[in-house]
Amino acid sequence: MFWVLLLLLAWAAAGTACTRLCLASVRAAAADDTHTHAGRGLTLYEAAFLSGGPARVADLTLVSMARQRRLLLAHTGWATVVDPRGRDEMERSVLGAIGPDGQSRIAPVRTSAAAAEAVRVLADRLVAAGLAVPDGARTTVAGTVQQVRSAAAAVLVLAAVALLMPAQGQHERALVAVWFTLPLILTMSCLAIARIEVHPYTRWASPAGQHLLSSLTHRADPDSDDRTYLTTVAVRGIRAVGEPNLRAAFGHREPHL
Repeated sequence: MFWVLLLLLAWAAAGTACTRLCLASVRAAAADDTHTHAGRGLTLYEAAFLSGGPARVADLTLVSMARQRRLLLAHTGWATVVDPRGRDEMERSVLGAIGPDGQSRIAPVRTSAAAAEAVRVLADRLVAAGLAVPDGARTTVAGTVQQVRSAAAAVLVLAAVALLMPAQGQHERALVAVWFTLPLILTMSCLAIARIEVHPYTRWASPAGQHLLSSLTHRADPDSDDRTYLTTVAVRGIRAVGEPNLRAAFGHREPHL
């Protein structure tokens, strides 16, 4: 009857992991329910962050300045300042990343602008509004899902060990299989529910943020006015840029020395 001890271990692993996942999901859902967003719109920077995080905000700022001819982005991967006056904190972060010489490789500018204080302030504001997923909540939910997967694997291993134990008749092996199936069903059910309930969380946007983004996506038309064009870039990224030379500027990679 040593397999009973293994069964208890399987139940302990499955029960603990599933309980943690449920608690994490409830906390994440409660955080969303504490905010109301009726009538709220999104700025271009907010849409960019919710769609692609800090890097998307940096890309949007560069594209916006390039379309206004205040920044030249060469297909060779260089950015050149035309107008050194930033109109907001994001643009000033980009200009600061380029440096006093007025010219720099685009790749380090994107990296520096994405890590700027202006982007962190934007992120904090979106988290406080319930539109962005806090780092802690995102990590907690993802971590507990992984724990449930590990628990399911552990149940299978323990079941295999129990079934391979000697001195067991056919009837007892069938009984062992049935009992180990129960914690396995528990873990797989939790994973299935988590995929339905937790899967809508993206890397950056909460369900409320995704709802606002979806309205922007439905209205976005890259062939329309400049703001709609930039909205498309904010939501879809550099792949929405229509100009081949501008796309090439962002696709350029630093040479390996």
